Amino acid sequence: MTIIEQAVVAKNPGRKSEDGIVVTPDFIAVIDGSTSKSMRRCHRDLSLRKRSNGELAMLTIADTLRHLKNEASCHLFCTAATAAIRSRYKKSLLNHLAQHPEDRLAASCVVFSRLRRELWMVGDCQALVGGELFDNPKPYEQELAERRADIIKASPKPWEHFLENDTARAAIIPRMLETMQHQNNGYSVIDGFPVDEQHVRVIPLDFRPWEIVLASDGYPFLCPTLAESEERLARQREGDPLNIGDFKATKAFTPGNNSFDDRAYIRFLV
Repeated sequence: MTIIEQAVVAKNPGRKSEDGIVVTPDFIAVIDGSTSKSMRRCHRDLSLRKRSNGELAMLTIADTLRHLKNEASCHLFCTAATAAIRSRYKKSLLNHLAQHPEDRLAASCVVFSRLRRELWMVGDCQALVGGELFDNPKPYEQELAERRADIIKASPKPWEHFLENDTARAAIIPRMLETMQHQNNGYSVIDGFPVDEQHVRVIPLDFRPWEIVLASDGYPFLCPTLAESEERLARQREGDPLNIGDFKATKAFTPGNNSFDDRAYIRFLV
């Protein structure tokens, strides 16, 4: 495996990214830690309180990959990563977490296994394989983005208002929390509870040489190079900073931030 280029960029220059990249002799992965929709912290290690739920989930899964046996299957990876996240929780809160997915540590990821010649897509992530796009989006994400766009377009307030105070996003949060009840019961994510593996996408590759790009959904337009992907992101910010046009998202480019979401990108040859 030969790395061509990679980047991890936090949306807020003053905070750490919840996205990350892992490169080992046997695995390459992009991990997208989920931004918490709750202020509750359910992990048991007080020394980690400064880390967000998304960052801690990402780091925990990254550590799992670094210790994963090279012959591991996608199922074994999901099992190991789930156990690692679950070990972070206070045992007294497991019943609460079973009922409240919004309080869990959670992350999506896309992993390339060198030995198995497979891509594993757990949750909302994306890849280019020989220029062909593969993704695994959350089933409710587009519905929520459309609803937020409709609220903004119907509002008498100037659009600048929503850049400073995105009340349209606040309006969809209750529905967002509802859809999270389908987390690992309708769509897959790594959150310390059994992964809904029927919604994990496994992409087998033959033994021809392949150029592969793995990325988080912080890149709305995934391109064959990092420069092109960054340029498309910059054009989106300039032309539609609210993300309510052809590309719709559940959040905007907040002033002071460099994007609407953390982002991670890696391009390599196998």
